[in-house]
Amino acid sequence: MSLLHVFGFGLKVGHLLWMLCCWIVSVISMNWFINGGIVESKTGLLGDGGKMWLRFWGKISGNSCKMHHHYYQYIGSKRVRKTWWRKLLVSWVIGWIMVSLWILWYMSSQATEKRKETLASMCDERARMLQDQFNVSMNHVQAMSILISTFHHGKNPSAIDQRTFARYTERTAFERPLTSGVAYAVRVLHSEREQFEKQQGWTIKRMDTLEQNPVHKDDYTPELLEPSPIQEEYAPVIFAQDTISHVVSLDMLSGKEDSENVLRARESGTGVLTAPFRLLKTNRLGVILTFAIYKKDLPSNATPNERIQATDGMYGSNVSDDGLQHVSSLNFGDPHRKHEMHCRFKQKPPWPWLAITTSFGVLVIALLIGHIFHATVNRIAKVEDDYHEMMELKKRAEAADIAKSQFLATVSHEIRTPMNGVLGMLHMLMDTDLDVTQQDYVKTAQASGKALVSLINEVLDQAKIESGKLELEDVQFNLRAILDDVLSLFSDKSQGKGVELAVYISDSVPEMLIGDPGRFRQIIINLMGNSIKFTHQGHIFVTVHLVEEVIESIDVETESSSRNTLSGLPVADRRRSWAGFRTFSQEGSSRTLLSTSSDLINLIISVEDTGEGIPLEAQSRIFTPFMQVGPSTSRKYGGTGIGLSISKCLVGLMNGEIGFVSIPKIGTTFTFTAVFANGCSDSNEYNSYKISNQSNAITSEFRGMTALVVDPRSVRAKVSRYHIQRLGIHVEVVSDLNQALCSTSNGNAVVNMVLIEQEVWDRDSSVSAQFVNNIKKIDGGVSLKLFLLANSISSSRTNDASSGVYTPSVIMKPLRASMLAASLQRAMGVGNKGNPRNGELGNLLLGRKILIVDDNGVNLKVAAGALKKYGADVVCAESGEKAIKLLTPPHQFDACFMDIQMPEMDGFEATKRIRDKECSFKSTIQNGDASVGAYENLPNWHVPILAMTADVIQATHEECLKCGMDGYVSKPFEAEQLYREVSRFFQSTSTVIL
Repeated sequence: MSLLHVFGFGLKVGHLLWMLCCWIVSVISMNWFINGGIVESKTGLLGDGGKMWLRFWGKISGNSCKMHHHYYQYIGSKRVRKTWWRKLLVSWVIGWIMVSLWILWYMSSQATEKRKETLASMCDERARMLQDQFNVSMNHVQAMSILISTFHHGKNPSAIDQRTFARYTERTAFERPLTSGVAYAVRVLHSEREQFEKQQGWTIKRMDTLEQNPVHKDDYTPELLEPSPIQEEYAPVIFAQDTISHVVSLDMLSGKEDSENVLRARESGTGVLTAPFRLLKTNRLGVILTFAIYKKDLPSNATPNERIQATDGMYGSNVSDDGLQHVSSLNFGDPHRKHEMHCRFKQKPPWPWLAITTSFGVLVIALLIGHIFHATVNRIAKVEDDYHEMMELKKRAEAADIAKSQFLATVSHEIRTPMNGVLGMLHMLMDTDLDVTQQDYVKTAQASGKALVSLINEVLDQAKIESGKLELEDVQFNLRAILDDVLSLFSDKSQGKGVELAVYISDSVPEMLIGDPGRFRQIIINLMGNSIKFTHQGHIFVTVHLVEEVIESIDVETESSSRNTLSGLPVADRRRSWAGFRTFSQEGSSRTLLSTSSDLINLIISVEDTGEGIPLEAQSRIFTPFMQVGPSTSRKYGGTGIGLSISKCLVGLMNGEIGFVSIPKIGTTFTFTAVFANGCSDSNEYNSYKISNQSNAITSEFRGMTALVVDPRSVRAKVSRYHIQRLGIHVEVVSDLNQALCSTSNGNAVVNMVLIEQEVWDRDSSVSAQFVNNIKKIDGGVSLKLFLLANSISSSRTNDASSGVYTPSVIMKPLRASMLAASLQRAMGVGNKGNPRNGELGNLLLGRKILIVDDNGVNLKVAAGALKKYGADVVCAESGEKAIKLLTPPHQFDACFMDIQMPEMDGFEATKRIRDKECSFKSTIQNGDASVGAYENLPNWHVPILAMTADVIQATHEECLKCGMDGYVSKPFEAEQLYREVSRFFQSTSTVIL
């Protein structure tokens, strides 16, 4: 019972604790959301129901988050003083202390009530058990009354004596569970007393003295008791159970309680109980049960007098007391007495630990919630302060960034402006009559100036990368032309070192791409510049393929021989540089690249060299800005150490990856990927553009011709074939001169030219002479031309000096389409033998009137000299106001180069005003205020204005286009740069000029 009670009460308390826990978890989760904590759940593991529940919980949390945010913002802001918040916090703590005390009192009272209920239930149950035991005892007493009546009064002499009675009652004591002893008292009249005492051998003793002065067992002596006083009748005890044998000879009618019991029992014929009193010799509370025994059978409706006359004796028992305090009513069949049972717990009630722990837990939770609220308010206040501080720092950072950009623009302009004058004047000086020493000095100064400009460009690029303002353009460009230009930049250095320089582009790569050609060119220049710097023998080889081609060939490509390279020297395998590429990993994006649309071109470019290689300890920091391979104080080679860092950033902006593999004393191979758009939307457009581009830019006089390449190295022969085929020439490759002789002597094939590698020609002079003689004997009707492919100037000069019979034409490497075409034209006597590019530009600029606006006299002189060199009529202006006057329509200028940063009025403002004047003039003509015939082509008046500034910030370029400028030329500029930019506007009318 107790366990069930405690369990039921625990459910109520647990429900209360669960509500409090839900509350504190809700508060904690709100605080978590306020501080920006978001739990990312893997909804993939949940079903649709779980996802709906998450969305529903997100809405509830979001609304609660907003409510708590506004509340916290109000509490945590400065609108509420700290004192009020402290008072609120103290009130919270005191209130919850009172609540916890109430919970303690309530739960303790509930426990007390439950204990009382338990005691009452147990006491009532015990009373029912006592009632049942009493009924059992009464049944046995009645049975014993019949036994005594039969064997004591029904027989003469009696068949029962004290010993028999004691033995019988002792053996049958278990049938009377509530009695401590049984005694039999007989009715004796006064007239029969003397005879009765003689018969029993003892005197009838009185009992009232013992009731007034009860004695213990050790103090009781029956012989010392007083005889019973004289009265009409006596009820002495003649038989008794051994446990109460001391009551033998006591007159039950001499006791107050016993006398009343005897008389009522005799009259009623039922058992009668006395009131509790201290029993003789035991000093314990007990009661006497009296039951009458009659001489003869009585009818059920016998009168009291009949019962009194028929009484033979009294039968009684002694009932023990349990000493309990709770009161339960008992019914023993006596209408004159009400019996009760008093019950109590022997142990003291235990401490109400559940109430104590619950109230203490509630108080702790309340204090924790108060602490959370207090910490949250302080946190929000701190976050708000940090936010204001962050916004202030952000404003400062933005101001500093603007100042930094302005500083870079100013520094760039201030450095580039004099550098433009220095390089321009040196270039003009090169066109004058100088002796060999003077030309060497000028070239050295010019190279130093270009190196300084390159350094400035790298530092500015690094600054833009750090500020996150480096952006790429999306323009159409010719990849092969760019790589040809890069080869031209490094051709002198490679020839001087005797290092073979080559480029190979797969035929699968489109001719035209869309991207940023300048930044792609910068990456290639950085990588090739490093290779040229650290390579003293062997080769530098640049290859361009589609990523799809490389991926398809990974499984079938075998490890090449260490000698199967461009120069025959071993190299670092480029495939090892792909190890960290996502493109080539199983979990990477290779499958994605293969499934992209055809408009995206994924290129992989490798720059392979046979240089010194990168030391193992320096390879981990190769892409770190301003880090050198060697010590800064003793390094052998110069440089800033930021070229590779910039290249890695540019590759990332092109959605590519870069890596390398380097083996000391063997060489280094850098590989990177880049994503461009296809510049030819369909194959027809691509083919038509390719044909027109080749026929115009490279010449088409060689179409239909056949060339024979003699080269034992397959890689080098592949490169030669690639460049010769760009001219429209069919190419065949053989490994030695004997095979070449067989091919040329075959009547079925007509060979127009034979290109022989220098090392093949120099290997055996006798074989070479024999080959020349055999060629002379061949009469194919076609003049066969011999060419040597030389790698260095020294080797070609040696060949010229040693060859006495026949001297073939020498073509210097690296091979490029324009250079190769010019060499073949000169040797074979076809096409334009001059410089087609310069001649074309000279024709385009001939007679053109160009205005140059710059506040720096040196820059004016440099630009004017460069343009006059190609036949242009140049006019100079020193300010924006003067430029506006000269370019106010109508005028005769065909183009204008305008400096941006000028005093009083900059180039932006001057350009805007010039465009406004042009619009006003057009409106005048359209309204009829001016005659159209007086001005040729004036209704579409728009003079090309090209920005000319030392500021290379991207924002400056955008501002130039916004204010109406048509192009952009950065300082220091070179003559060809001015030619290229201005010629774009004259190409449409070049036929008229020519």
